[in-house]
Amino acid sequence: MKVHIGGKEKNIRAVWLDKGIIKMIDQRLLPHKFKIFNARNINDVIFAIKEMIVRGAPAIGVTASYGLAQACVQGKNVTKAAKLLKNTRPTAYDLFYAVDIVLSAIKNGNDPVEASEIYAREIIDQCRRIGEHGEKLIEDCFRILTHCNAGALATVEYGTALSPIRFAHYNKKKLLVYVDETRPRLQGAKLTAWELRQEGIEHYVIADNAAGHYMKKGEIDMVIVGADRIVRNGDTANKIGTYEKAVLAKENGIPFYVAAPTSTIDVSIKNGDEIPIEERSQNEVLFVGKHRIPPKGSPAKNPAFDITPAKYITGIITERGVFAPSEIMKICSIV
Repeated sequence: MKVHIGGKEKNIRAVWLDKGIIKMIDQRLLPHKFKIFNARNINDVIFAIKEMIVRGAPAIGVTASYGLAQACVQGKNVTKAAKLLKNTRPTAYDLFYAVDIVLSAIKNGNDPVEASEIYAREIIDQCRRIGEHGEKLIEDCFRILTHCNAGALATVEYGTALSPIRFAHYNKKKLLVYVDETRPRLQGAKLTAWELRQEGIEHYVIADNAAGHYMKKGEIDMVIVGADRIVRNGDTANKIGTYEKAVLAKENGIPFYVAAPTSTIDVSIKNGDEIPIEERSQNEVLFVGKHRIPPKGSPAKNPAFDITPAKYITGIITERGVFAPSEIMKICSIV
């Protein structure tokens, strides 16, 4: 991704492996501070995933693949390491998919570092192709709503939901992006806005509960979001608040697209009711920074994701093309 540091423009990935050390942009500090976190062992990797130093389903998957390869090279018990990695976050399917790929490579006597690098390159290529396919859906002067961060930070490079937007921008289409702030962790306001600003793409950050207002006024032409897990019937898990955006889009006749690589598709699960939903600390809701908002004694609930039923999804943008939610098995059968 394009990053401006100290007045200079650099191209950098969200996560990469360098001489046995897993390096990643510390997303907790953006947009006001840019720092690289170094994961030197399995404990560092687990900490980085749990504490959301790295986040976004594809980026978590790549980080976990590097983490398992690193553990193997360091002589750790890879079966135990794989289990620990899978226990970090329950909803994003890429995590499980990536760990299983590297674990299989190890069991087959293949180089785990090479397997993890191949996996990372495949994710990057898939996100590039998502951009190429999705860009065709975007017309000149479109106004697009996003939710959470599904950009290069969440996917290593390009992004899922942001990839079509990037490619439309590269093709000189005029765009305006409405960026949901995405409470409680504000990934939209902090991370998506930061990425769009790096690219010079026009955007506004809006409160989560303002999206319906702009839809009703006819000021949003399409919605593109990412996904943490897509299941067999086309239901999708994504950042909390996605479901209500999908319902609002349907009510207002606005196309609603989900962008994700096929590594996010979990055909072992029949429908969205079976997807495990991560419940995070109530402090993420109770506090903004170090400042508590509700009165002491008022508790909070904090589901990290919600389920968008397939009936609200116009199409799923993958590296293999754009498909209806009913075509999940068709997507998976294309080689």
